[in-house]
Amino acid sequence: MAAGAKRDQDLLCSPCDLEEQDELRLDRIKAEIDRGFDALRDIDDGVTIFGSARIGEDHSWYALCRETAACLSRNGFTVITGGGPGLMEAANRGAAEAGGLSVGLNIQLPMEQQTNPYVNRSLDFHYFFARKLMFVRYARAFVIMPGGFGTLDEMFESLTLIQTHRIKHFPTILVDSEHWAPLLEWIDHGLEDDGMIAPADKELLVTADSAGEVCDHVRRASSKQKELAPA
Repeated sequence: MAAGAKRDQDLLCSPCDLEEQDELRLDRIKAEIDRGFDALRDIDDGVTIFGSARIGEDHSWYALCRETAACLSRNGFTVITGGGPGLMEAANRGAAEAGGLSVGLNIQLPMEQQTNPYVNRSLDFHYFFARKLMFVRYARAFVIMPGGFGTLDEMFESLTLIQTHRIKHFPTILVDSEHWAPLLEWIDHGLEDDGMIAPADKELLVTADSAGEVCDHVRRASSKQKELAPA
C-alpha cells in the first residue's frame, strides 16, 4: 500500500473525531499543493500531454507522441505528463531528446506507477485533484493522445474549464482525428443536437494528425494568451 493511502486509512481508523481527521487531511492537501507550486512556478510555457500508459514503443502513436513533444520543446515549450509509461514516456522522451524541460507528475497508485527514465523534473502526488491542478495551472494547452479513462477525464475537465471561462484560449487538441472521430460524432449528435451543449461548445475540441499541426495550434494559443494577459 502506498504511504499516502496508508496514512489516509490510518485517519479513517483512528479514534479522533471527524473534525480532527479533516484538519489532518487539510494539512496534507495544503502541503502537497504548496510543494507543487514551489516545484513548477518557473514554468511559463507548459503543454500537458495525456495518453495511454499501455502503448508500447513499437506503436505509431508512440512515435507520433515522441515527435510532437520534441517539436514543442524546440519551440520553447515545457512538456508536462503524468510521468508514467506508454505515451507519457514517449512525450517525456521526445522533450528530453530535444533538450527541453521534461516534467513528470506521478501519482501514487495501489499498483505503483514508476516514473519513466526520460523525466528530468519529477514530482509525486497522492491526491488526484492536486495533480490535476498542476496539469492546468502551468500549461497553455492540453494535447490529448489516444488513451483510457484517465485521459478522457482530463479532456472533459479541460473542456468544462474552457466552457465556463475559467481558462481562455486554451486549446484541447485531439491527436489522430480518425481515432477520435466516433467521440466527436457522438458529441455532435448526442449532445449538441439534443441541446445539452451549445453549438459553439463542440468547437472547443480541435484535431491534429501531425506534430507540426499540434505545434501550430499551441503557438497560436500561447500568443493569444500572452497578448490578453494583464500587464
